[in-house]
Amino acid sequence: MRQLLSRYKGGGQTQTSLPFWLILPTIIVLLAIQVYPALYTAWLSLQEREPTGWTFVGVENYKRLFGTSLFSESIGHTIVFLVGYTSVTLALGFIIALLLNGNVRLSGFYITLLFIPWIIADILVGLIFRLMVVPDYGLLSGILQNPKIIPPNGLSVLTAVRPTPWFGNFAFPPAPAMDFLILASAWRALPFVTLLLLAAMQTVPSEIIESSRIDGANGRQVIRHIMIPLMLPTMVVALFSLTLSGMNGVGMIFSLTGGGPGTSTEVLSYMLYSIGWDRLQFGRAAALALMIAVVNWLLISGTLRVTRLEDRNP
Repeated sequence: MRQLLSRYKGGGQTQTSLPFWLILPTIIVLLAIQVYPALYTAWLSLQEREPTGWTFVGVENYKRLFGTSLFSESIGHTIVFLVGYTSVTLALGFIIALLLNGNVRLSGFYITLLFIPWIIADILVGLIFRLMVVPDYGLLSGILQNPKIIPPNGLSVLTAVRPTPWFGNFAFPPAPAMDFLILASAWRALPFVTLLLLAAMQTVPSEIIESSRIDGANGRQVIRHIMIPLMLPTMVVALFSLTLSGMNGVGMIFSLTGGGPGTSTEVLSYMLYSIGWDRLQFGRAAALALMIAVVNWLLISGTLRVTRLEDRNP
C-alpha cells in the first residue's frame, strides 16, 4: 500500500487509475444490488411466464394492468392513504414539536419516549394495532362494536364495508380499516417527523419571535407568519419523505388488514406484493414495480431539489 501511494504521489499512470481502483468495490456492489435488479425488472416486465419458459409480450403486461379495475381502484386507495397519512403525521408532529420546543419539564424524557414507535418494525406495529380491533377479543372491539356507543350496530374496523363513494368510483370516504391503517402508520412515523420539525423549530431566531411579540403578535400569529414560513423547506422535505415511505410500505398493510376487507386497503405497494407472490404473475408485477419506481424517482428528485434550495437560501 505504501508503494502504491508513493507511486501515486510520483505521478504517472498510477496517479490516474488509483481513484478508479479505490471505488471499484463500491461500483461492483452497486451493479449487483441496484443496476442488475433494475435491468432485470425492466426485462421481466416485457415477458410472460409460459410452461415452456419466458415469452416476450412487449407492453402487454402494462396494458393488462391499465385495463383492470383493481389497478385504478388501488390508485384511489393510494391517494387517500397518502393524503391522510401525511396530513395526520405532519399535523401531530408539528403540535408535539411545538409543545417540546417550549419550556416543558422532562422534555428529554418525552423525546426518548417518542423513539419507541420508531424502533418497532412495521409488521409488528400492524400486529399490535390489529390486536386492538380484531373482532370478539380485540382490546377496543368491545367498545367499538357496542351499538350504544356507535349506533346503530357498532363498528367492526376490520370487517366493515367501505361507504358509498362520493365521487364516482374514487375510494372516498375510505373504509374504517383504511382510517385505522392511516392512524397506525402515522403513529409509526411520528418520531421521525416530530424530531425533524423540532430541529427546524429550534433554528428559528428567538430575536424575530421576541420582536413580533413586542409588536403585538399573539402566539397563533407567530406560528402562522413566522415559524411556518421559516420551517417550510423542512416541512416539504418531511412531506416528501413521508410520501416516499407511504408509497412503498407493505409490512403494515400485510399484518394489519391484509388489503381487506375485500380490497378496501389494497394500495399499489400491496397490489405489487399480491400480484407477484400470491398470483405469481411476475411480468405484471415487474411492470407495476417500474411504475412505482418512476414515482419514487420523482419524489426523490423533488426532495433533493428542495434540499438544494434550502442550502442556497439559509
